[in-house]
Amino acid sequence: MKKEYRIKKNNEFQVAFKNGKSFANRQFVIYALPKPEQVHFRIGLSVSKKIGNAVTRNQIKRYIRQAFLELEDDVKNNYDYVIIARKPVATMNFHEVKKSLTHVLKVARALNIKNHQYSKN
Repeated sequence: MKKEYRIKKNNEFQVAFKNGKSFANRQFVIYALPKPEQVHFRIGLSVSKKIGNAVTRNQIKRYIRQAFLELEDDVKNNYDYVIIARKPVATMNFHEVKKSLTHVLKVARALNIKNHQYSKN
């Protein structure tokens, strides 16, 4: 994922937590903060040490980044998204992570529905 698509600074995370709207399911919490001046979306990832060791946490972050890469055309631009992973994510494979992320993004109305085909699985 390109650098301009990432949120890295603590104060940017804090602004998203304070001013963004939160949406959640069992696996993820997403804070969505509108940024009208931004051309594309940015994501910030938070995976707690409670979830697992460094290998597990990094794998979860790779899965989330890859899911966003695959959903890139469907995710609404002009937003900052902060994704917080919850404990059940530690045992999930990539397809389950992507499905769960798609679900919570759909709840957040962060997907362009006309472009995206939802499976009934």
